[in-house]
Amino acid sequence: MNILYIDHYVGSPDYGMEFRPYHMALEWIKKGHRVQILGAAYSHVRARQPEVDGRPIGRRTAENIDGIEYVWYPTPVYQGNGLGRVLNIFAFLARVFLDAGRLVRAFRPDAVIASSTYPMDIWVARYIARKTSARLIYEIHDLWPLSPIELGGMSPKHPFIRLCQKAEDDAYRDVDAVVSILPNVQQHVAEHGLDLRKLFAVPNGVVMEDWREDKQQPLGDAGITTCIGQLKAEGKLVVGYAGAHGVPNALSVLLQAAKLLERERVAFVLVGNGLEKENLLQQSEMLRLDSVHFFDPVPKPQIPALLSWFDVAYIGLQDQALFRFGISPNKLADYMMSGKVVLFACNAANDWVTESGCGTAVQAEDPEAIADGIRQLQQLTPAERAEMGKRGKEFIMNNFTYERLAERFLEVMNPEVRERRT
Repeated sequence: MNILYIDHYVGSPDYGMEFRPYHMALEWIKKGHRVQILGAAYSHVRARQPEVDGRPIGRRTAENIDGIEYVWYPTPVYQGNGLGRVLNIFAFLARVFLDAGRLVRAFRPDAVIASSTYPMDIWVARYIARKTSARLIYEIHDLWPLSPIELGGMSPKHPFIRLCQKAEDDAYRDVDAVVSILPNVQQHVAEHGLDLRKLFAVPNGVVMEDWREDKQQPLGDAGITTCIGQLKAEGKLVVGYAGAHGVPNALSVLLQAAKLLERERVAFVLVGNGLEKENLLQQSEMLRLDSVHFFDPVPKPQIPALLSWFDVAYIGLQDQALFRFGISPNKLADYMMSGKVVLFACNAANDWVTESGCGTAVQAEDPEAIADGIRQLQQLTPAERAEMGKRGKEFIMNNFTYERLAERFLEVMNPEVRERRT
């Protein structure tokens, strides 16, 4: 098959997030399929932007990354979630629409996937799919416009929200199938017109190759290993966090829990960056938290080495009603794949930690509950924590490798395969 994957924010190991389309495409290529991914030349989630004509922004540019055919479309740079980001979105959609004729002639897709987080890319995906009689797939990352309404406080009557709602409704009406990263969206999509027989859950996962010893890199930041080594020498339990420092991650609550534990033999290591990091540094200083240590993010190949230093891996989210649809964080999958015991401070419809028995789940945004969860894990012996971590790793390997997930996605795109399997 020729698979056309439209993802505004697509990344790669060199560019940074988002990684899902890259990993899916690699698996499809291994099975003999051809994959072309369309992305914007600027995305706020990438660590580095692709160069177009030697500049961050320029004409459409093709790039081959590990056998995947990327096409980058020029889009303006923006900051935050205001008008600049909206202009960036519509610049990308306009460029893809103008390039649709060439895509139809040169690539002739058999399947077209609309996967840009926001739903408006369904319109250009539908246009291309109809030109080639391709199978049309809509991939749900976050539920838009519900996410900007519930998380961003936008009014349902806002023109941009109304536009998103129109696009979401059109997607559920016109697609051949919907692939959802979130596991519990059935009621929502049905209320907006989707025939649930078209709905398939394909969450995020892990890449087994990344966890091979010859693929991993040692930590380049000696400061992290020196710090954690000293903490362990002092007999402290190291609670680690690796990932974005943003508002949704609720790390300020973790710092409040650290304050409650300041007289106990527990230390915290936070590795990453984000819009909230400066505020977190200020909060830590204000609370006089000698037990909390901040470090810059490390490259993805060094994540396994970083996680190996943690005693407990922490993940938390805001207490948001939106998580009633479930979550599928890459960070949690990495934690579990590392074999570490996990403290999970999230109120979500799904809970891999409890399901696998690899750690402790506590209430989101509750410092006392987080502190109590850490105390519970501290009371375990290292062997008991290792056994719990082992269960988490087995859970991921049995259910959430990209090899398995890409095969499931491929069956959605090729109904004949799915019917034979059924």
